[in-house]
Amino acid sequence: MAPSFLNFKDLRRRSRASFRTDRSTDTASDASPGNTPTSGSLTPPSISEQSDIALDQQVKETLRISTSSSPAGLVRPPPPGTANGTGSKRNSVSGMAGLGSPVQGGRMPGLPVSQYSPQITNVPDNSWAYQKILLVHGTVGDASQQGIDGTVTISRLDDNFPPTQWPVCQSHFKALVYLMPGANRLRFDFSSPKLANSGSSNPIHASYLAVHMIPPTNTPPLHLAILLAKDSPGTFDAVPSRVEREGNGLDVAVRKFRMAAYLWQAFTAEQMSRNKLGRRTFRFEEEWTTGSSNWRDREYGAMRSEARVHIIRSDKTLAEIRHLDCAQQNANAKDQGGLYGIAVEALQKYFNPLPGQKEYVSVLLLDSHWDTSSKTILGHAALGGNAGGLHVGIFGSHCLQSYPKSFEEVVPAFTDCTPTDTNCVANDCNDAGSSWEAANIGIGAHLHETGHLFGLPHQENGVMARDYVTLNRSFISREAYSTRTRSKGGPVSQDDECAWHRLDCLHFRSHPCFRLPNDPPQSPDDSVHAWPVEGGNVMVTAATGISYVEIFGEGDDVCHSWIEYLAENGGSIQRQVLLEDQELRARLPEDRRKGNLKLRVKSNGGGSLDIDDFKRLKESNLRLPNLVPGLGKMAYRGKMLGHSQMEDSQPQDIIFNSALRLFKIIFYHGFAFDGMEFVYDDNTRQLFGKRGGKEGGDTFEIDIHRGEYITGFSVRAGAWIDAIQVLTSRGRRSPFYGNVQGGSACVFILPVMTAVTRDAANRFG
Repeated sequence: MAPSFLNFKDLRRRSRASFRTDRSTDTASDASPGNTPTSGSLTPPSISEQSDIALDQQVKETLRISTSSSPAGLVRPPPPGTANGTGSKRNSVSGMAGLGSPVQGGRMPGLPVSQYSPQITNVPDNSWAYQKILLVHGTVGDASQQGIDGTVTISRLDDNFPPTQWPVCQSHFKALVYLMPGANRLRFDFSSPKLANSGSSNPIHASYLAVHMIPPTNTPPLHLAILLAKDSPGTFDAVPSRVEREGNGLDVAVRKFRMAAYLWQAFTAEQMSRNKLGRRTFRFEEEWTTGSSNWRDREYGAMRSEARVHIIRSDKTLAEIRHLDCAQQNANAKDQGGLYGIAVEALQKYFNPLPGQKEYVSVLLLDSHWDTSSKTILGHAALGGNAGGLHVGIFGSHCLQSYPKSFEEVVPAFTDCTPTDTNCVANDCNDAGSSWEAANIGIGAHLHETGHLFGLPHQENGVMARDYVTLNRSFISREAYSTRTRSKGGPVSQDDECAWHRLDCLHFRSHPCFRLPNDPPQSPDDSVHAWPVEGGNVMVTAATGISYVEIFGEGDDVCHSWIEYLAENGGSIQRQVLLEDQELRARLPEDRRKGNLKLRVKSNGGGSLDIDDFKRLKESNLRLPNLVPGLGKMAYRGKMLGHSQMEDSQPQDIIFNSALRLFKIIFYHGFAFDGMEFVYDDNTRQLFGKRGGKEGGDTFEIDIHRGEYITGFSVRAGAWIDAIQVLTSRGRRSPFYGNVQGGSACVFILPVMTAVTRDAANRFG
């Protein structure tokens, strides 16, 4: 007979309660061996019985530190499957996991979720992100019934970032989340004086979110740079109380500028997501340094990978940078854009980009200074654009004192109503009458200039139309009193927030700095071409596909109407689009439908083509000679390449005037492309350009016996035509003839109905 302890049949009949000890108080969990209490304990019972005293004290000390560093004494639960030992299936209501915690191991039925558990509305669980800072929106309870105020505490289950607290206003909240590469498991706890258990060590209004972050490395970074004069003291304008409390030196400037850039990044990713274009945003160059995103890192000297801020000294003196003639806001300045040139010169020496390399740099001018005598901000300019391969946006530091330095300071910075003391700091354009409005105008206007360095023009609304004066609303749920609008503030809805214009987001979709890791490889040719075709229409083509077309009526400074051709809309990539005059004008307001029509065509590769006069382009065709009776055709002219800046150069068109088959092409080239000669099978010739460079030139033959014909040309051009390559119907490519390193790439792919072929009827130039 088997021993009694192996009598499993009898064991199953015994009451579960008989296994409990008289000291056990956990009525919702399976029994633990021994007589150790389990209620509220994160330490497995085995530790106190099987471990030595030193280990027991070490565990208790760890828990004490974790508790003291958490708000309201909250101890974050360990990751699922580790709290009660390997393979445990405990689901404790009274333990620290809290009501509504994730099911351990995924096998036990979930416990009821509190109606006040935070619900994330803009980021699905197990979603993917590609930036360090994530902007999260959510609700608590039923906002349509009766809103509730309180606080949401966000903590990581691995404790790699300290808990942060964010206010809830009428059941809505906004928060920033610090992400690390890989899986980020987050816990959201809601507390309110109006709810029970809010102040206890066992909050039950909790929810969980998992976000997977992949840091992009296949995109050019946005560099952050602080520019100083060669004799600058390295300080920025601040009121005495600020200087005493936090300082105004270079270290503080770096932390504030970095945090502002993180806000740009999170804001842009959220805007792209709302526009159904993926959670795209720019990345920063990073460095291993003391963490500055939270107070705990500064206190303990913890190291993190943070956005790098370059410190660049200019060759100019402080007096030169702060000269009144360089101040952009000085209406009588002799050189209002002079600071941009100073910045570009310093950046050129510092980064020293290689030929063809593009660098994107957002610059903070640290030596900006509010001059009370002239009532002008010296050493400040708000400008953005590009100078060759350098794409640069610059802005002053006159609002820097109001910026947040870390996550904990974001909400206070955007709700601080301290009046601006114009005896010490500037009230920029009278839009910065309080501290939070100064932070708004500084961070927002600098983002505007950063948009310019990415190639954005001004828009009818959004960040690129000075709507950045409401940038704060993207990060807070209740706005404070505004001196600018004389309004008392109140709850902020999504419709009240600042935004990137839809056209800005479409532009970012094609920009190299906004590519995602899973985007397909992009063609090096981003060019767009326009061809007038029969019927008074225009065919636009692009090797990477047409992204969108902006339509400008007579007198329009900004675009109000456009047509999108995105694959995200459920269609396929359209490399060829027919534009009709009547359809384009119908999209404009009635008072703008007559007069000149201007178009800007954008490709998926980021290329752009401006058609300044659509009517003139669609009529710029000519009839070919009727070489074969009954087969007269129209010839269509593409855009001109090169700027005819070589000596004795001149624009030239060519019409293929032979009815015979094209047999070969002779290319004449040296340092640049000089010309090409078309040879037909009866040995008649047609010269395009001139004979120069290499004697006799180089020959490329067309296989006419297999019906091969020319489908396009790949051209490198700048001030002149540097090199050319032939593309054929059989997929062949000739070598590049000329200087393959010169100019920029451009591919002429003829529209489907046209080709340079072997018969006169289809021979179009």
